[in-house]
Amino acid sequence: MPFDVTLVRAAYPALAEGFVHFDGAGGSQTATPVIDAVAGAMRSAVSNRSSAFRPGQRALELVAGARAAVADLVGGDPAGVVLGPSATALLFTLARTLGAGWRPGDEVVLCRLDHDANVRPWVQAAEAAGATVRWAEFDRTTGDLPVDQYADLVTERTRLVAVTAGSNAIGTAPDVAAIAKIAHAAGALVCVDGVHAVPHAPTDLAGLGADVLVTSAYKWSGPHLAAMVGDPQFWGTLRPAKLIPSSDAVPERFEYGTPSFPLLAGVAAAVDHLAGLDPAATGDRRARLRAGLAAAQAHEEALLDRLLTGLARLDGISVLGAPARRWPTVSFRVAGMSPGQVQAALGDAGFCLSAGDYYAYEYFTAMGLRDSGGAVRASIYHYNTADEVDRLLGELDRLAAVGRTMVR
Repeated sequence: MPFDVTLVRAAYPALAEGFVHFDGAGGSQTATPVIDAVAGAMRSAVSNRSSAFRPGQRALELVAGARAAVADLVGGDPAGVVLGPSATALLFTLARTLGAGWRPGDEVVLCRLDHDANVRPWVQAAEAAGATVRWAEFDRTTGDLPVDQYADLVTERTRLVAVTAGSNAIGTAPDVAAIAKIAHAAGALVCVDGVHAVPHAPTDLAGLGADVLVTSAYKWSGPHLAAMVGDPQFWGTLRPAKLIPSSDAVPERFEYGTPSFPLLAGVAAAVDHLAGLDPAATGDRRARLRAGLAAAQAHEEALLDRLLTGLARLDGISVLGAPARRWPTVSFRVAGMSPGQVQAALGDAGFCLSAGDYYAYEYFTAMGLRDSGGAVRASIYHYNTADEVDRLLGELDRLAAVGRTMVR
């Protein structure tokens, strides 16, 4: 059935304030079922985890529910879902743990398209171990990530390949499965940043070839928590730094301190919400997620086409990259105006967009744009509409005219 964006939007109370949100890559708005689940958990008696009394049992159930939900979302095993405060925090934990076993001469292969969360932890771990960092480069014109280069980058000394499933700067969707095949043939691990990709389409951990996949719930209608998903047997081979009395079980050994039980309730509710995006979908939650996210993906792709077509018609607007496969994210600059000025002007008109480098440090450094303010980013989420795209294009047309007067 057609994607009912009006029905979808009704589930996001923040949209009633009237702002136009093209900042989903920085964090989506929160769905009502998520808000209700978090509030409900905070109203209930929940203590630290224990099987001895009901409030402690509730805590155990909330943790288990969040693990199961994330596993359904990405096609993983609940026993392999590590929960944490952010993708950045989880990746630092993983990098420190893996890096402790690296030696001089070992190599890690990183990608300049990635968010710095899937770059800097590995760079620092390699430096501490005396390992070598090798870089996969993107095409400066298209923004694509050529797979062929990995045949030369990955060697028998490669311990890890880190790559994004979606550029949060320009939307590039690399062929992660092909890259993972090259890495695994050499015996290397593959860490995939799925933060920007998971909200926009069905995700399959095995299909990607990821040994580890990270995702953030606040990018897919949930609370500000993240998860790191891998095979439980893989987690069992790693010994992270931890407190002596804390659990040594997998995956708890990677989770520091007491989790936010109410927010974990929100994680499960967010996944259930996504599973309902297609009201006609049937089957278990995993099947309904695939159907709902596929419907949302088709809606977002239509909006992306509308946005790109409109931007191409505007004088004074330069779009960064034109990747062959992309998620619904576009970065651009307006001639005669800094990205910060454009963001502020759009903000005054009620539009919410990001400006700067959005932590895509390597991308904007390679493009020579960091010192001049980076770019402006329009990122589409499934509650956006064609009318909002047209309104944004109209406002950008006005700003481009202003910019042209400044250039003259």
